[in-house]
Amino acid sequence: MAGPATPPKTPFTPLSVEHASTVSRVAAEIRRAVFEGELESGTPLREVALAESFGVSRPTVREALTVLVAEGLATREPHRGVMVATPRADSVRDVCRARWVLEGAGVLAWPEADDVRRARVRTTLDAYTAAVRSGEASYEELNERHLAFHVSLVELTGIQRLVQMAEALMDELRLALAQVERIDRNAHDEAGSHEGLVELLEAGRIDGPDGAHAFLRHHIEHAEVKIVEALGLE
Repeated sequence: MAGPATPPKTPFTPLSVEHASTVSRVAAEIRRAVFEGELESGTPLREVALAESFGVSRPTVREALTVLVAEGLATREPHRGVMVATPRADSVRDVCRARWVLEGAGVLAWPEADDVRRARVRTTLDAYTAAVRSGEASYEELNERHLAFHVSLVELTGIQRLVQMAEALMDELRLALAQVERIDRNAHDEAGSHEGLVELLEAGRIDGPDGAHAFLRHHIEHAEVKIVEALGLE
């Protein structure tokens, strides 16, 4: 009696949901450890040691590390392997100044932005402040909600390419911001500052020395100095 027929091969035959989810879980756990300070900047991420720790294969760890490198949380260097990314002062300054250009354009676009984009700014702010005030959110969650708010400012322009640029910048900055919030425990201060910015926007106070545009510039300049000083990047 013939056995069951072998299913025909398709372009999707090699895919494995179980494997993919394992890679995601490994990446998520390493990401959590980085944000919580269990793995500091510059820590080597050795495939063999991680595979043994997680009880998974080295290829699975290798894929997870590739995900983290793409997110900017890890770097891969020839002859040295993969390690937790180390923020550099010049990169932090460049990113913050580029943020000012993009987010500043968003703030100036507030009067012409539609209600959906304006509501998105308020929604992301509320999500961030709620996470801060709950006292229960992880640094990873705080970081994600914080950066989502800043991206929502760029969304006010209605230009998707600028939004994509902002998201790429946030990927570069997420590790440094998380480290500063963890070191200084200053998320409450950040939440208050963001609320002040949105209050100015919703009041239509955009221009002038006391307007939202100037407020944002001061906020980003302060963030640049704070990150460099807190992480000793000079």
